[in-house]
Amino acid sequence: MKQLKHSKLKNTGLIYELLVRQVASDTMSNKNSIAFQILKRNFGKTSELSKELKLYRSLQEEIFNKDSKSIKFVEAIISARKQLNETLLKKEKYNLIKTLKTKFDINEFFKSRVTNYKVHASTYKIFEYGEADDPKDYIENKFFLIDHIQRNISDKKPVSLVSENKDIRLLASKLIIDKFNSKYSNLTVHQKNVLREYINNVTNSEKLKKYLLSESKKLKNNLNKLKNNVSSKILVIKINEVAKLLDNVHKKHIIKDKDVLTILRYHELVSELKNIGSK
Repeated sequence: MKQLKHSKLKNTGLIYELLVRQVASDTMSNKNSIAFQILKRNFGKTSELSKELKLYRSLQEEIFNKDSKSIKFVEAIISARKQLNETLLKKEKYNLIKTLKTKFDINEFFKSRVTNYKVHASTYKIFEYGEADDPKDYIENKFFLIDHIQRNISDKKPVSLVSENKDIRLLASKLIIDKFNSKYSNLTVHQKNVLREYINNVTNSEKLKKYLLSESKKLKNNLNKLKNNVSSKILVIKINEVAKLLDNVHKKHIIKDKDVLTILRYHELVSELKNIGSK
């Protein structure tokens, strides 16, 4: 009986996500992106890698509210994966991995903090193995994915600034990097800096945490100073309350996307208060 092992180096969905993040980081830093060229060269519409990626993303993104539909959907995805040209897929994946090892420090490349890692790993296992290899582990991974696509739709609330992953994937897949900066032209300089740090340090959660802690201190100090410009006593009370909430950032062991969003919103609040003071 085989043990179902997950290989980051052969996980098409995971590699694609990390390459897209690298594209975003390079774009924000005004660098020529090697990752962009790798995506363009290896994930063309007719490639087997692109076909497998589509299956990975279907399991990541689709949502069903009925158990029967979820089960049939996962089974349909597994069936579709078996229809791919395995020989060609292995060849394309070999060339992709070879390029990654040449262009990047592969250990650093895979250190990225990936929130949907379990979904990537489970998808890899049901694609690369069968029930006969390890029935218990295979079924556990299969039903983890079924539960994932059956998650409550109400949990998927749209969030403007934290939808970065989807927007950046779109950016890379449609080859429109030049539109990235113009899309976020309405952000303040401070918000752009936060967004840049988030993307550049997505592979270094400790560095990102230190940065956000530093930002939260500055924001709290700014709020305490700017409240003096506010004539409304009720608004001053509200500002005091939200300023105290910044202390929660210091209690975080792991920084999540929503924490970055919080800092972005606080910068927006500070900007609004400065406008009040200038009137």
